[in-house]
Amino acid sequence: MNEKRVIVAMSGGVDSSVAAAILHNQGYEVIGVTMKTWGFMEVGGAPKHESGCCSLDAIYDAKNVASKLGAPHYTVDFTKPFEDAVIENFVEEYLNGRTPNPCVICNRKIKWEELLKKADALDAKYVATGHYAIVEHNPRLNRYSLRNGVDAKKDQSYALWGLTQESLSRTLFPLGRFTKQDIRQMALEFDLKTANKPDSQEICFVADNNYERFLRERIPDVIDNIESGEMTYKGKKIGNHKGIPFYTVGQRKGLGVALGKPVYVKKIDNEKNSIELGDKEDLLQDILEADDVNYVSYEKLTPGDVVICKIRYNDKGAPAEVLESTDKTFKVRFLQPASAITPGQSAVVYDQMGYVLAGGVIRSGQ
Repeated sequence: MNEKRVIVAMSGGVDSSVAAAILHNQGYEVIGVTMKTWGFMEVGGAPKHESGCCSLDAIYDAKNVASKLGAPHYTVDFTKPFEDAVIENFVEEYLNGRTPNPCVICNRKIKWEELLKKADALDAKYVATGHYAIVEHNPRLNRYSLRNGVDAKKDQSYALWGLTQESLSRTLFPLGRFTKQDIRQMALEFDLKTANKPDSQEICFVADNNYERFLRERIPDVIDNIESGEMTYKGKKIGNHKGIPFYTVGQRKGLGVALGKPVYVKKIDNEKNSIELGDKEDLLQDILEADDVNYVSYEKLTPGDVVICKIRYNDKGAPAEVLESTDKTFKVRFLQPASAITPGQSAVVYDQMGYVLAGGVIRSGQ
């Protein structure tokens, strides 16, 4: 396997463009790959013009950058595995009253598992992306570790907890030790077409950020048959909800009730088809249980250790004590109660130095 050949996942954005340029300057043989995972015709919600990843504009931008570097560029159709692994899970989780994190699944199943297959076919040792994170090898533990990028505002280690040791051993993150401002400046210095391109913000296949619209168009027969149920507050029925899939824990807007003060979704009970509302302080919980766990920088968590636990993408993290750690589950207790622990979202555990110890899918909070 060629250790100087790398497959760079090029979305057509500035980050992956600069990642490719950095590796090219470091002497790697860069092969650019743009992954087509969906199209607006299939998922709806198209903006006035398709400019996000997977659009024709994005593919052309990626190809332009690769050409400038003298690197070959390929567009690879991953629509079927993306459909099976990411979109189906997204739909199923909402139907079950949970709030999924599709980027985590996409990273593990598509951007790495599928891309590594292409790397094998092209005799490339490494894959690289424009994520802001750092991979290191720990010789004492003989494990690869993942840690946060130096730019706290752009750090993407939270969404990468699902990567296996095999994936990490073949991953390069050229941007991890730079800030976003650095990358913008480098893009200008490299004279890349994408230098001033704005960052994408929402989930790629829900471009308008309207999950309800997506579900109604995706599974209209299922949605049409969803039953309304009770909406309660302080043990009393105050109305009916329009269907479990259209709510998430912590939600305040669009509840369809007027109590003279803000109220929030406290709990979604899929079995009883009910939604419990509460005040903001009612969202506070101190115990979190996660399953589908992947241990990253260490093989296990140690009960009694105090770690930093993040429960959503932009969460700064909070100290928590490890209570239990098994092959596929962990339980932690926050030292100060956390707000809106949301089943289906990711819980990612870090040490004090910013290394990702483990991640899992939140099963419950209490």
